[in-house]
Amino acid sequence: MFTGLVENTAEVVGLEARGQAARLDIDVQRIDLAGRVVGESIAVNGVCLTVAGHRGTVVSFDVSPETLGRTTLGRLRPGDRVNVEQAVMPTSRLGGHFVTGHVDGIGRVVARSGRDGGFVLMLEVPRELLKYLAEKGSVTVDGVSLTVNGVRRGRVELFIVPHTGAVTTLGQIGVGDEVNIEVDLLARYVERLLWGGSAGGDRPPALTQEFLERYGFLKK
Repeated sequence: MFTGLVENTAEVVGLEARGQAARLDIDVQRIDLAGRVVGESIAVNGVCLTVAGHRGTVVSFDVSPETLGRTTLGRLRPGDRVNVEQAVMPTSRLGGHFVTGHVDGIGRVVARSGRDGGFVLMLEVPRELLKYLAEKGSVTVDGVSLTVNGVRRGRVELFIVPHTGAVTTLGQIGVGDEVNIEVDLLARYVERLLWGGSAGGDRPPALTQEFLERYGFLKK
C-alpha cells in the first residue's frame, strides 16, 4: 500500500524485453533503500512492482505483460525519470490517500496552463473511469496523489502546486504525454455496494432512494 506522496524521482537505466515481459532497471541513488530486500514492493510511476534484485543503487523489477499493456512503463527509455515511493509502514503518516499501485488505465494530457505559481493539467481519461472521479475527490497520476478540481466534458482538471511540480515528474510533462491513472480505491467499493455486488453492473442498485427514505437517511 502507498500514499501517493512521492519520495523522489529515479532514472531509468534499462528496459530489456524478455519475451512478452520485461526487466526494468532504475537508479534510486536519491532514495535511502537501506533494509530493502528482494520481494518488497516499490511504486514506480504509480505502478506497484516487486524488487527482483539490486546492485548498488540500481534496483531491478520484472514487469509482466499485463502491466506493460495497462500502464506506460513499456514506453520508458534509458534517461527517463520516474516517480518512486516505497510501501508505507503501519506507523507511517497517511498524507495522501490509499494507493494500491494497481493502475486502472492511461490518461493523456490535453492542456497545460500556468496558474498562481503552479499549473493546471487537463487530462483525458478512459470513459469507464470517469464515474470514479469527482470534484474534490482523489486520483493518482503517475504515482502522485492529487485532488480533482473538476470533471468537465469527459476531462479531468488538476492543479499542480509548485512543490509537487518541482519534486515529481509532473513538472516536466506536457500536452500529448501519457500518464498512469489509478482511481480512488474507496470509489470502487462504493460502486460495488450500490450495485449489490453485481460483477457486471447489470442489476438495479441495492442502495436506492427508496431504501434511504425508508430508514431515515433521506426525507420524503
